[in-house]
Amino acid sequence: MPVLRFLFLSLLALSCAPSSKETVIVYSPHGKEMLGYFEQAFEKEHPTIDVRWLDMGAQTAFDRLRTEKANPQASLWWGGPSDLFEQAEALDLLAPYKPSWHDKVDSRYHSPNECWYASFLTPECIMFNSERLTKETAPQDWDDLLSERWKDKIVIRDPVQSGTMRTIFSSLIAKELARTGSLDSGFHYLARLHRNTKSYAADPSQLYLKLARGEALVTLWNLTDALLQARQNQFPFGFVIPKSGTVVAVEGIALVKGGKNLEGAKKFYEFVTSKESLKEQAEKFYRLPVRTDVEVRSEWAKEVSYTLLDIDHKLASKKQSEWLARWEETIKNQ
Repeated sequence: MPVLRFLFLSLLALSCAPSSKETVIVYSPHGKEMLGYFEQAFEKEHPTIDVRWLDMGAQTAFDRLRTEKANPQASLWWGGPSDLFEQAEALDLLAPYKPSWHDKVDSRYHSPNECWYASFLTPECIMFNSERLTKETAPQDWDDLLSERWKDKIVIRDPVQSGTMRTIFSSLIAKELARTGSLDSGFHYLARLHRNTKSYAADPSQLYLKLARGEALVTLWNLTDALLQARQNQFPFGFVIPKSGTVVAVEGIALVKGGKNLEGAKKFYEFVTSKESLKEQAEKFYRLPVRTDVEVRSEWAKEVSYTLLDIDHKLASKKQSEWLARWEETIKNQ
């Protein structure tokens, strides 16, 4: 018995001993496929660093960073539209850092204060169930979604927690504002879209399942996930980039101010934004890098051409939270 007790206590002591590895916690909406891939690739080169990622919507990541400001849990925020990074910078949530490739991006794609940089661009699109629709029979433009034909055939990821949907919704409001000069016309558009919407999905997984099962036939989403889910996970998804123009999310990356092990986080930051990693992200995960020294030669990229929506992008970014709150109160909750 004393021997068994000694062995038990020894094992207990080992299990409670602190790990020799440094931990880097990453908040990201980039999905388990890409996050898992780059976690393993990085740890192979940096065996003393343990990367732990939490896959969550960009808005959720921003909300957590804001809530945790006094005691940050994450060291790095990787992914989400630049307007959220701008808001985070204004709230003093981000730590300045100039990456080694800082001179390889246009000034539009980083903070003037070096608090965030863009890693890639993500065009938004109309995604559809390709077993029930084709590129020709799916909606071709934003206004097509308002047709009676799509009544109860649309599913939408809940915009309140989704960076992608917040970007799309605020851009659609701005589109109508530019067309009519009236802010109310944008909310009238979203009210009509709401009437055609069968349900709101709480997270991307539910969105994919509802669309794949045919519970709905159409959604508004981003091109990257449309390609990834169709080609890697064999979901029956196709896409149409709206003919009148679309919005392109500028996806950021930033260190979290006050985060633990920021030196380790910098290494992961540099690793996932290196030329080699960005090429892999384009090949395997359908990302369009912003670095001017990275050329995308993938076949899928040849299918992608788009026109930017002619809107006031700065206004859409600035008013996004205010507009989404109004949508939730006066349209969704009514």
